[in-house]
Amino acid sequence: MPLRILLVEDEPDLAAAIQTVLQRQGHVVDHCGDGLSGWMLLSSELARYDLAVLDWMLPELSGVELCRRARAAGLDLPLLLLTARAETADRVEGLDAGADDYLSKPFAMEELLARIRALQRRHPGYREPLLCAGGYRLDPASGTLRVATPGGEVSLELSGKEQQLMAYFLEHPGQIIPGSRLRSQLWDLHQDPVSNVVAAQVRLLRRKLEAHGLPSPIETVPSRGYRFRPAEAVGP
Repeated sequence: MPLRILLVEDEPDLAAAIQTVLQRQGHVVDHCGDGLSGWMLLSSELARYDLAVLDWMLPELSGVELCRRARAAGLDLPLLLLTARAETADRVEGLDAGADDYLSKPFAMEELLARIRALQRRHPGYREPLLCAGGYRLDPASGTLRVATPGGEVSLELSGKEQQLMAYFLEHPGQIIPGSRLRSQLWDLHQDPVSNVVAAQVRLLRRKLEAHGLPSPIETVPSRGYRFRPAEAVGP
């Protein structure tokens, strides 16, 4: 399942490598290089994160202090600490501060991805891979969208961003979702804030559905955003 991840890491090369690996897995990653900026993003309503990867030794505010603040504020997202400090006492301190897991540097990217998958599975907010609404079923593991129609089931292979967008719609059927909310949840916060990236991606998804003979379930609500109406689009 694609996640929105906050990465707080002050080593530029390592941060770039982690961000690239996570994005290739379909995750949306926001990165900052100091603890104070990390706390501002983590506690902000602008982007609600599914998981945070925090370096221990950070300028302004340490990763351990970030964990403490997150838990004191009632944030229950999984927290993964990265650090070169590998002593037992250090691991205990990090876990006692609220971290869910601890990964010692240097590490293999495959292990980082495995730790993230494990945190997904055991976290109380973990969702089953199959997302359904009306006649629409999305399997995030394969990126396949299946649509039940009167003439039979139609299968579509979605790109990573199409999958993220459809997953968000499936989780909020019938709700009017502002474009600004879609952008804040599914795109990097550092992109151009006036970008029309949401409208462009919605158009691409609609065209893919129409190319398979399916009417679009995504309704544009003028001046308000978008609404996903699966039942009306597919029919009985």
